[in-house]
Amino acid sequence: MLIRRLARPMLAATYIYGGIGALRDAPTHAKAAAPLLEKTTAPLKDSLPERFPTDPETLVRIDGVVKIGAGALLALGKFPRLAALLLAGSTVPTTLAAHAFWEIDNPQERANQQIHFLKNIGLLGGLLITAVDTGGKPSVGYRAKRRARKVAKHTHHSVGAVKGAAKVRK
Repeated sequence: MLIRRLARPMLAATYIYGGIGALRDAPTHAKAAAPLLEKTTAPLKDSLPERFPTDPETLVRIDGVVKIGAGALLALGKFPRLAALLLAGSTVPTTLAAHAFWEIDNPQERANQQIHFLKNIGLLGGLLITAVDTGGKPSVGYRAKRRARKVAKHTHHSVGAVKGAAKVRK
């Protein structure tokens, strides 16, 4: 459908651009992400594998690569549902780290960050719709239920035929 071919690249553009920005200036992005990362990873640090990256700059770079890669896949229409899920997973921590408007005292800056927060929530909504969009094809759940009904119907007819054959032989 033409709408999907237009909308997916439009949605992906923000993420590709943001991913490039994160890779170009990882230290600044890491500085913004550090407080949220500290809050979320501190309780888990002892249970994480030793080689698991926990430093903000490495995590920002990983996030940048995910945004560029998943954004490109979404823009090209390749694995769009998976790409949308990856981008949605990236959107939540980015939004909480970069647009925590509730922590800002300056009314003008608070309003500005609130707008960005709500914009990201809107993008997240678009990604969630994309993640469940089957492109007009029936979902896996629908196809599985339909197939199960067909098998049950076929089995019921087969069992009925066997019972009928047994009665005829008696």
